[in-house]
Amino acid sequence: MACTEGPRNAWRRAVALAAAGLLGGISVAALAAPTPVTVAVISQSDDARYAPHRLEQAYPGHPHGRPLAAARMAAEESGIELEVLGLSLKVIGLSIADTQALPAALAQLKAAKVQHVLADLPAPALQQLVQQAPAALGGAMVFNISLEDDVLRGEQCAGHLLHTLPSAQMRSDALAQYLVARNWRKLLLLQGPEPQDALQAQALSRSAQRYGLKIIQNRPFKLGADPRERDLANTRLLTGDREHELVAVADSVGEFARTLPYATQWPRPVVGSSGLMALAWHPHGERSGAQPLSRRFYKLTGRPMQSHDWAAWVAVKAVAAVLADDPKAGLAQQLKRLRGGNVYLDGAKGQRLSFRPWDGQLRQPMFLAHGDGVAGVAPLEGVLHPTEVLDTLGMDEKESACRQSP
Repeated sequence: MACTEGPRNAWRRAVALAAAGLLGGISVAALAAPTPVTVAVISQSDDARYAPHRLEQAYPGHPHGRPLAAARMAAEESGIELEVLGLSLKVIGLSIADTQALPAALAQLKAAKVQHVLADLPAPALQQLVQQAPAALGGAMVFNISLEDDVLRGEQCAGHLLHTLPSAQMRSDALAQYLVARNWRKLLLLQGPEPQDALQAQALSRSAQRYGLKIIQNRPFKLGADPRERDLANTRLLTGDREHELVAVADSVGEFARTLPYATQWPRPVVGSSGLMALAWHPHGERSGAQPLSRRFYKLTGRPMQSHDWAAWVAVKAVAAVLADDPKAGLAQQLKRLRGGNVYLDGAKGQRLSFRPWDGQLRQPMFLAHGDGVAGVAPLEGVLHPTEVLDTLGMDEKESACRQSP
């Protein structure tokens, strides 16, 4: 029986063959039997960030769903380019119940010949994955697509660990640049009780010192049913002093931050975890191909693209780019090319993106956005750097505590 292919695959193959004819050096045999490259997205089933009540609330800056769909969309978009080179890209999803299930999961990935892993995991599971993956998989490249912790780019960095989600320091630096440009310098900082809240507050404090902002006060907030702590959730009491020009909130959960805009005692803008936020992605971005990307994702999933989705999408794009850069390169050479900043990505943000050699973080512009749109993009015009203006966001090489190399 003759084998037939659908119109979509036939069109793709025709384009690939035409491209091969133009390039001249690609064999038809390679197009007929592309070498498969499998990328895995590994997640944890009980991850609190994806609890149903959290997804229903859709807190600003938080995931609105799992990012697996974005990774698969990126693989689909990269198909024709890789097919011309005799390669095919496939994305699989794997969920673990807890860290004890990680060795079995790695065995599955080894059986599938996976060496490129996108980690959508809580910090403890990510740390174990980074430690175990190289030996279990015979070498592995791990992309952190969902954690902003600066320590993962610093003291706990690893040569085979790359980051596509911006760090907390990158977010706070972007926000600080915008505030300085508006000459809004006096901040009241409201900080929640979670460890992640403290990390966000520390990042904001570093950015304030770097860019000349002044934190007038740092006040704790706390949500709960204890009547003795009711004042810790009272937005008017917390913002009662008049010296500040705006209110910055560090709330990793998002429940308190969402209530803060227009609920302060005095008419003050809210920034940080609500109000004006620094984000890797915003669905209302309009320039440099951002709008078509958001539309494609919405058509695929029925929900707006968020930062975590974009981080997964661009991680797969990074795999495709390094494969296209040298289809015959081994994993060690691929990692060296990425970590060396020699492979550039189009992230639909208007600038070519690359990874920092010292900590594996993807350089990228940041959206300064609120619920209804994008107010600006950082780095802002006029911000200077000796070599790369994108390195004004986050820890620069001399500041970095990372001492690893691929």
